[in-house]
Amino acid sequence: MLNYKLLKQDGEARAGLLETAHGLIETPIFMPVGTQASVKAMSPRDLDEVKAQIILSNTYHLYLRPGHDLVAEAGGLHRFMHWDKPILTDSGGFQVFSLAKLRDITEDGVTFRSHIDGSKHFFSPEKVMEIEQALGADIAMVFDVCSPYPAPKEQVMDALEKTTRWAKRCQQCHKREDQALFGIVQGGLFNDLRRRSAEELIELDFPGYGIGGLSVGEPKPLMYDCMDHLLPLMPLDKPRYLMGVGSPDCLVEGVARGIDMFDCVLPTRIARNGTVFTRHGKLVVRNAAYARDFSPLEEGCTCYACQNFSRAYIRHLVKANEIFGLHLTTIHNLHFLLKLMQDIRESILAGTFSTFYKEFFANWQE
Repeated sequence: MLNYKLLKQDGEARAGLLETAHGLIETPIFMPVGTQASVKAMSPRDLDEVKAQIILSNTYHLYLRPGHDLVAEAGGLHRFMHWDKPILTDSGGFQVFSLAKLRDITEDGVTFRSHIDGSKHFFSPEKVMEIEQALGADIAMVFDVCSPYPAPKEQVMDALEKTTRWAKRCQQCHKREDQALFGIVQGGLFNDLRRRSAEELIELDFPGYGIGGLSVGEPKPLMYDCMDHLLPLMPLDKPRYLMGVGSPDCLVEGVARGIDMFDCVLPTRIARNGTVFTRHGKLVVRNAAYARDFSPLEEGCTCYACQNFSRAYIRHLVKANEIFGLHLTTIHNLHFLLKLMQDIRESILAGTFSTFYKEFFANWQE
């Protein structure tokens, strides 16, 4: 079902191997997000070329459209989207609490209205497990309650307690043997609540753990402080997944604290706005300064976009609303993050992560 092997630790940074039903994943790893069973502007062939090892899809969105029963009829998510490598599905908890209208949370679950057409739906832990097992991803996430930021401690505690109870219910009804079910640690920015959530979920012995409720608007130093207190409590022999984080600096900081897995829509979203990552920070290629710049998006980058096209050409495409321009910026951003994670992993295995960390931040500008 799932096997994690820790190969090397350099400080708190970890390099490992994660074995799933659809292949091995070298960690630490960034997972491109394919919300609707498609990574925006990318084909499976493109994802192979940027060396994506695992992608993420969204339970909430796929339940609403086209429906988990249809995906199951097609042979499951892998066959439906023609992706033969690992997939992780989130539980839809974050989307229910951030996108859905008129939601009503009870002990049984959440009644909500679709953000698409206003139709009424109900998600319980049991219903979410039914959906995720029908989708058939290699890794599924429990249905959790995600607190907003900021939120009073009483509200965060209530969300934590429901998350633990719902995790137990998810575990009890999850039966698919070729799919691993991860718990999700909640607790907001309250260190005592994070400890409580971690201890309760570790006792349930999930094969891996997500860290939810971060990167929801809090300042980065507060997120890092939360991880500093939480991660020493987490099992060494289980993968740790920081949910919804994808800025290059946050990836490096997360690995430095012991995170193994990340996902975020950031690289594909900013690509569609004409913004790309470089070693020195973000570059807004749609800006007029690049109208006659015939250099690549980043010197030395080996992605398809940088090997074949100039900033001037890509800027022209973006300004003209040509789809190909957004395709090229997306290729670059995903290549950049996946190459960053590969370089991080190699530095951990070589015992030089601290040097890598210093050199990265000597160049990076927010």
